[in-house]
Amino acid sequence: MSDVSAGEMKKSLTLTGITVNAMALIAPGAFLWTTFEIQASQKAGQTAPDMWTGLLCALVLALLTAYSYSELARIYPDAGTGSSYYFAEAALLDHDSAGMQRFARVAKLSVGWISHLYYWLYPAIMVGFMGILFGYIYTSLFHHTLTYIPQAAGCVLLGLICGYIAFRGISGSTMTSILINVIQITCLTCVSILFIAYRLGHGSEAFFFKNAGAVVIPHSFIHVIYQSTIAILLLVGFESVTALGAEAINPEKDIKKGILLSLIIQGGICYLFEYFSANFAVSSITTLNKGLSGVPTGAAALKGMASAGIDPAPIGTMVNNVAQSDFHAGTTVSLIVAATVLIALLGTTLACLNTGVRVTYAMAKDKEMPGILGLLHGKFATPHGGILVLTIISCLIGVYCATPYNVDNITQVTLASNTGTFLVYGMTCLIALVAFATRHDRHIVKHRVIPGLGAFMNLAMLFGVVYLAVTAGGAGSKDAYKALAIVGVWIIAGIVWVAMNPNKGHAKKVHEDRGAAPKTPSVPPVTV
Repeated sequence: MSDVSAGEMKKSLTLTGITVNAMALIAPGAFLWTTFEIQASQKAGQTAPDMWTGLLCALVLALLTAYSYSELARIYPDAGTGSSYYFAEAALLDHDSAGMQRFARVAKLSVGWISHLYYWLYPAIMVGFMGILFGYIYTSLFHHTLTYIPQAAGCVLLGLICGYIAFRGISGSTMTSILINVIQITCLTCVSILFIAYRLGHGSEAFFFKNAGAVVIPHSFIHVIYQSTIAILLLVGFESVTALGAEAINPEKDIKKGILLSLIIQGGICYLFEYFSANFAVSSITTLNKGLSGVPTGAAALKGMASAGIDPAPIGTMVNNVAQSDFHAGTTVSLIVAATVLIALLGTTLACLNTGVRVTYAMAKDKEMPGILGLLHGKFATPHGGILVLTIISCLIGVYCATPYNVDNITQVTLASNTGTFLVYGMTCLIALVAFATRHDRHIVKHRVIPGLGAFMNLAMLFGVVYLAVTAGGAGSKDAYKALAIVGVWIIAGIVWVAMNPNKGHAKKVHEDRGAAPKTPSVPPVTV
């Protein structure tokens, strides 16, 4: 095994840099285009009426979890790249109970290993989405479908571009993220206004939802949960900035602010507005584009949400048809929007690669993962070993998701990633409960109610994935079972790795040294 470099990452990120990196990972609207088909097709379209309410439920869960992350980042500003991996160990080592302290290494290994289901599958999903979108743009321009090899080559090329930028350093990634956020938010805000204007100007058309209220009122509690199991993909990333602590100029203050700001801006404002407008406008304008790759033969007569459920680019179809109806420029407008979504996905993939390897890097420094993943580049101060490995894995899984296009493939990987997300988020909320259990500055609402609700909601989402596997039937059930199989295999692989790790003796010593260090002091209460 290679030794981890003794170099350090450069502190270059201000609050703006931290926030925009998290915003890029959340993707400023790109998932409206990429996941609408998965959401519309879930359980043969039965859960589609609760798409917006499912997103709202996922947002509440994310905010509860985000607050737990932000409070942990506040009391553990030295977490560096470790994020929840570091929090898990520190919280149990700081606890007054010797019994709790004994489980510190088990806790950090569990959180760190499971986090890779999210951090290492998420960029692969983004590469897959880019490949699918690349096929859409090609088909719209040249009017024939991409074959397997060029579409796979497109996935790999886009993934490698992101990997190279991530390798060059976080500063260049930050400037890229700022530009991407501005372009994508502006574009999809205009698209949202276009959809609403179309609905208001075509009152005689048969729309999927009777009125605006029907979009935002829940129709079935279990369907809201089902939709949330997909919608969480839109919102994950807010916690990623805790892994940038080693590169933050003022981590004590800016990490907490960046977590909450990124989630509020992207999830609470952009996505709720964009999903409302898209659902509000679903009608015959969502007519299937039968020229796209992956469209079943004989399905051209479908309209509305049924069409969206089998169309690889339902938002592109809607934009095309609305712009063609009102401005006679459907192809031009849809291609402009598709190009901005592709740019946003490039930024999201880049942010995924940047943050996904940071926790890996922290584990490798502790000798809990192979040494190659802890190598730090001498010039760019990036964990280039991890970036190289993650880029290769992302390209391979991305090709599986996108070529040949099949909604089941990308659904399986998405559900596996989201299951990892719920596990990590739920465990982190529990860690917050433990971390503040014996601190003088604990607060009943901030450190009991909020993380407790966060843990409960993440457990409910996890239950939703399992329940979907059992009850959905058909392709939906098979996809969920395969996703759970991926999770199970990864957990078993983690157990085997810990048992066979050639550096486990050194890893135990690192942990024991931390346990012998002075506890993190808590702030005594202020008497007024």
